[in-house]
Amino acid sequence: MQKKKRSFSGTLAFIIALLVLAVFVPINLIVNYNDQSYDLTPSGKYTLDPVTVKLLDDASDKHIDVYFLEDMLNLRSIPKYLPLYHTLTQLEERDNVTLTCFDPNEDVELAKELDPNGNLGLSVADIVIKCDDTIKRIPFVRCFPTDEEGILAYAGEELIAGALSICTSGQLPTVYFLTGLNDKDPMTEYSFYIDEIKSDSYDVQPLDGETQDIPDNAAIIYLCAPNKDISDTLRNKLSVYIDNGGAVSMMLPPCDTPGRFSNLEFILEKFELTMDYNIIKEKNTQYQLQNLDSEQDPLFFRVTFPAAGEDNTEDLTTDINTLVSNGTYVAGISNARSFSELNSDSATIEKYPVIENLPNADPSTSMDFQYTAESIGYGGDASTAQAAEEKTNDFMAMGYYSFNKQTGSKLWVIGSDDVISDDRVTIFTYGTREMTLFSNTWLYDSDVDMGIGTKSNSYDYMHFEGNEQAEKTLRIFTIVPIIIALCGVAVWLKRRYA
Repeated sequence: MQKKKRSFSGTLAFIIALLVLAVFVPINLIVNYNDQSYDLTPSGKYTLDPVTVKLLDDASDKHIDVYFLEDMLNLRSIPKYLPLYHTLTQLEERDNVTLTCFDPNEDVELAKELDPNGNLGLSVADIVIKCDDTIKRIPFVRCFPTDEEGILAYAGEELIAGALSICTSGQLPTVYFLTGLNDKDPMTEYSFYIDEIKSDSYDVQPLDGETQDIPDNAAIIYLCAPNKDISDTLRNKLSVYIDNGGAVSMMLPPCDTPGRFSNLEFILEKFELTMDYNIIKEKNTQYQLQNLDSEQDPLFFRVTFPAAGEDNTEDLTTDINTLVSNGTYVAGISNARSFSELNSDSATIEKYPVIENLPNADPSTSMDFQYTAESIGYGGDASTAQAAEEKTNDFMAMGYYSFNKQTGSKLWVIGSDDVISDDRVTIFTYGTREMTLFSNTWLYDSDVDMGIGTKSNSYDYMHFEGNEQAEKTLRIFTIVPIIIALCGVAVWLKRRYA
């Protein structure tokens, strides 16, 4: 009788399994004990980018406070927010960085200490970076944008690195309000609006354009409510600033000063626009809004914020139109003048209206789709008065954006300053105020581009030319593993008693 051969394959497999457990279980316990993690994502979502590391190394001699306005455990418990959790924890590992987590609704005193004037507009889960006296807020919602395919991405490290760069350098982009244009102090007249600008991480300062040069750190120049033409000196300074890519925001309400504002027109002409010497009244009572005394007033009226056209590269009205459509704001303006485009075929300048009067679209009237606003000559001279009257019952634009594609200079112009005034803005004109506030980001984005970008998950895809190819591939991926498994079973059965 032939002696049966003993197989050690099962014993060997068992020994290998024990060895694997003996190696990996301790490793796993050690890693967990030391709270170690390894970033295997292609975009490095859970690891600081070399740009951020270098920035922190260069600022190692400065103390940096990082505030997260929420409990870190809540952040860690939600998988999609883990990239931000790891960014903050790696910042905390730095000797010169202090991470403080708190709920601003519970620790009101700390929130007040961090934002004593309420300029930052802090909300739960926001991030605040502070170094010395420079502070920048990062809204939590901006850390996790959605890409074109609806997939959540991570932009938090890019924003945090930019904030670190600004705060450690001690230089916030500065918005300057020109003084001496009228008998009012813009820092007082527009104080609430200026506070809103500051909450978007800009510094705001007054600037006397007659005696001071435009500083190199000027992000935006505001020119508001002049009751006389600007001087030759200021015109020349603004002209140089614009030719070098500067950004200007103009609030130009109606003014009854006789004569033309030639120097101001010169600046507007750089953007292929001119101002009309008029004041607009809306005759259609359905479009009239209430004034400060809660009375219906033809100088307070509804407008429309036109959507960008197909040829426009800039879209400055979609966000505000969304808020208007859901009832948050009303599209309205008060005490306004209009602007006109200069005839030009220049491909260098892109200009487009952002505020327009509404047409009468009532099908029961004989004025179908005709305009009902009256344009009354105001200031200027006889020729401007005649031009103003010709605009009655016609299309009028009370706001424009314009920019020079070659130099990068930008203009935002509105025919009223009521919308940014402390004592003249109303609930009916607040929508135009918000759109003007939004325009600051277009004029000059306060976020620093660090080159890190948005980090997204990487997915592998298989593209098939048709159903037949797809089904063939599926059969291969299904049948081949089954065949391999069956072969393995067959070999095992054959060797089982060998």
